[in-house]
Amino acid sequence: MQSDPLATALEHEHHEIDAGIEAFIAAPSDRQPLDRAIGALRRHIYLEEEFLFPLLLTVEPGLVAPVSVMLREHAQIWDTLDAVERQLGANADPGAGLAACEQLTAQLLHHNLKEERILYPLADVAPASAADPLGKALDSAALPDGWMCQRAAGGQRRDS
Repeated sequence: MQSDPLATALEHEHHEIDAGIEAFIAAPSDRQPLDRAIGALRRHIYLEEEFLFPLLLTVEPGLVAPVSVMLREHAQIWDTLDAVERQLGANADPGAGLAACEQLTAQLLHHNLKEERILYPLADVAPASAADPLGKALDSAALPDGWMCQRAAGGQRRDS
């Protein structure tokens, strides 16, 4: 199981994702950092929606409204990720998706700040037995094939 506090591990993922997007914006001819960041961000959203948010709502039922805001923002971020991938299709000009990447960066700046200040600290005060599935998922969970965030375009999960 991962040894860092959950908040630290989740925040670390934010920094790695941000760095990949920033690397692409600085050098759009190299897609690898962006592709890794997109995959990591989709997985990160999965971990939050499937493990973190249910944990937080168990620990603090009064978090329904903040979690709802995070779910809505996840959908917006997910749709922006789809736009980035469309704009940077296999035969696209490497600079084609820069505007969408800059939009994504702005979305993440505001979204991540709220998660890091409000939600993540609560994960560290959850009982270990409740937090254990999130810790294990942070270590090894992969994004399941076909999974999409709860409120992404169309409003229906592919797995539900």
